[in-house]
Amino acid sequence: MSTTPFAHGLVIGKFYPPHSGHHFLIRSAADSCARVTVVVMAAGHESIPLAERVAWIREHWAGRPEVAVVGIVDDLPVDYDSAELWDGHVALMRQAVTAGPHDTDVDAVFSSEPYGTELARRFGAAPVLLDPARTTFAVSGTKVRADPVAHWDEIEPPVRAWFARRVVVLGAESTGTTTLSRDLATALRARGGAHALTRWVPEYGRELTVLKLARARALAAPDRPVPTVAELDWDDGDFETVAHRQNGIEQNAARTGGPVLVCDTDALATTVWQERYRGRTTASVHALAATMPPRALYLLTSHQDVPFDDDGLRDGEHLRPWMTDRFREVLTGSGVEWLEVSGDRQARLGRALAAVDRVLGEGWGLADPLG
Repeated sequence: MSTTPFAHGLVIGKFYPPHSGHHFLIRSAADSCARVTVVVMAAGHESIPLAERVAWIREHWAGRPEVAVVGIVDDLPVDYDSAELWDGHVALMRQAVTAGPHDTDVDAVFSSEPYGTELARRFGAAPVLLDPARTTFAVSGTKVRADPVAHWDEIEPPVRAWFARRVVVLGAESTGTTTLSRDLATALRARGGAHALTRWVPEYGRELTVLKLARARALAAPDRPVPTVAELDWDDGDFETVAHRQNGIEQNAARTGGPVLVCDTDALATTVWQERYRGRTTASVHALAATMPPRALYLLTSHQDVPFDDDGLRDGEHLRPWMTDRFREVLTGSGVEWLEVSGDRQARLGRALAAVDRVLGEGWGLADPLG
């Protein structure tokens, strides 16, 4: 806008989680003020950490340097009839504003809540009440927490990545992991709505295998046999690269996908593959597996009922039973729900879909805010 009638605007909220209505408030403040402070106030028991909420809003407003986002823990109960509690909340708000880069004088408070007028009075500022009936943005943090899928288009990429239920398909060589993960993603997309955005995360290890084999063949002497995948050398750095790249590809997909993210392997599976090729797993690869976002479900593809198919990138038919057993052990120790699927292609898909629906039916189980 060409004019900014206010010097310093304030937006207060839990942002649990941030959604389009919150960004409408911040955008309105940024278009009306020379400077804006957004204060994120989170209670300690709430399910989404304060640091996450602050980071999400900062990312969204990174292109507007006049918008500063600060966070503070507020474990005081909410009672609009209590002068003492009002004083406590406002004191925390002032503390947060002081911690930000802008001056502490506030001349406008932007809110869509009924308490906005009283809050502005306590700051000696003008109350700017926007859409209190929620007719412009018919969304709230309560609605998003209760049913993220129904409000998927109201949340931004980093918030989607946090909410995405990550389903990982893993298994030994040529046991149908790629087939099942692709089939599962396709079936979810066919449901439409937010699920139409379902992403499938490919296996980076296969990409690296293709590259290593191509390099080996390019460097081979003309009078020597063409190198095969069984002759490739794998070192610990390769598996660290695989785990690191797999994590990055997954996170990028989660930001642009739907409520379920289907992954063809992950860094936990990489620990088993490193053990298969190197005889043990290194601390660096274990650490990369430990940093992954929470998994909702693992699907282990049995080596039974799937004949080994040597596509030129596989060499471990004799190790399939050992790898299946090892995956069972690792998954049992992971603390994450897992299911072993066997049978033909349709039977596997049916069991996988039923398991995913069960996970979705359980909801996200987010703690209620203090009331």
